[in-house]
Amino acid sequence: MKILLYGINYSPELTGIGKYSGEFARWCAQQGHEVRVVTAPAYYPDWKVSGEFSAVKYQRLVEDGVLVTRCPLFVPSQPSAVKRMLHLLSFSLTSSVALFANFRWKPDLIIHVAPTLFCSAWTWLFSRLLRAQSVLHIQDFEVDAMFGLSMAGGGTFKKIAYGLERAVLSSFDRVSTISPGMIKRARDKGVAPGKLILFPNWSELERFQDVQIDTRFLASLGVDSDKKLVLYSGSMGEKQGLEAVLETAFQFKDRQDIQFLLVGEGGAKRKLISECEARQLGNVLFASMQPYESLPTLLAAADCHLVVQRRGAADSVLPSKLTNILAVGGNAVITADRETSLGELTQDWPGIACLVEPDSVSALVAGVEEVLLMRSPNAVALDYAGKHLDKNVILNNFMANFF
Repeated sequence: MKILLYGINYSPELTGIGKYSGEFARWCAQQGHEVRVVTAPAYYPDWKVSGEFSAVKYQRLVEDGVLVTRCPLFVPSQPSAVKRMLHLLSFSLTSSVALFANFRWKPDLIIHVAPTLFCSAWTWLFSRLLRAQSVLHIQDFEVDAMFGLSMAGGGTFKKIAYGLERAVLSSFDRVSTISPGMIKRARDKGVAPGKLILFPNWSELERFQDVQIDTRFLASLGVDSDKKLVLYSGSMGEKQGLEAVLETAFQFKDRQDIQFLLVGEGGAKRKLISECEARQLGNVLFASMQPYESLPTLLAAADCHLVVQRRGAADSVLPSKLTNILAVGGNAVITADRETSLGELTQDWPGIACLVEPDSVSALVAGVEEVLLMRSPNAVALDYAGKHLDKNVILNNFMANFF
């Protein structure tokens, strides 16, 4: 089968959507499919195009058996609502050229990864001209996230945005997304149940099993291996609400046995570091995003993982970091309401994690205290990962929909 994957994020980005898109494309190529990708240069989560890529010219290379076309785009160093819009629009315009350049190749299956919905019209037109199967894979409900996090106004603009989103969702042959809660949300937005596919994110389980603690690696990050480690690893943006983590660290400042470590990049990192310095939080460390090879060691070292989001983000965006936390048997505090997918997960699998109210420092403090008393590794988390997060099972199940 000829498969074309179209989305703004792709490997070698190590967090979020790019990681999963890259692994999916490589897996399909390994199964004997002919795969092409139209994407952007790697820039996320630090909002900076890395040295080997270009933000101003097209690049076309074979990467791990996949023909990848990278398109120029505007990448703001300090993203705001308006700059994000320009960022997404710029990719939509430049990538449309690369997309239609594949016309003579005639793909059988076109998968558009959202965000961004700005590219959906191109995908729909291209698939209709070729009579190819079209799939919209929703990693984030970007319209819900935009309004839920107050990144845009309401009123007429809100009605227009939701109307356009509804039209986009109905135009694709199939719509997939990553959790039961997000499937329900797509159904509520008018997608016919027969068009929906549950396509959850996964973990490469073998990488995260029986991981040993590496004290030298921890020391390189400034971590004292004799202390309990509270870890946040991932993107540092608006939707995470990481100010609450610093406030929680402040509540533990007199506990000499506890250390906080925030690993990653993002638009909010500089502000978080400045606030930490201003408040003289000596129990908080920051580190850059670590190589994927080091991720199992990093996750296995944590006594408490922080899976934090602001209220309004859950079920619009689902934190991809959780899959590998569960795979390594980590104990986590999750900030989400009970009716979200994350909330339902903790109810369906008692003991898998500690669920606390979002946007509440007192709840987060109590959650950290509870998790630090939990037994490690978390047997419930390991059981869930073995049954529901295996990469090969998930990808085989997804591709079975198209044969």
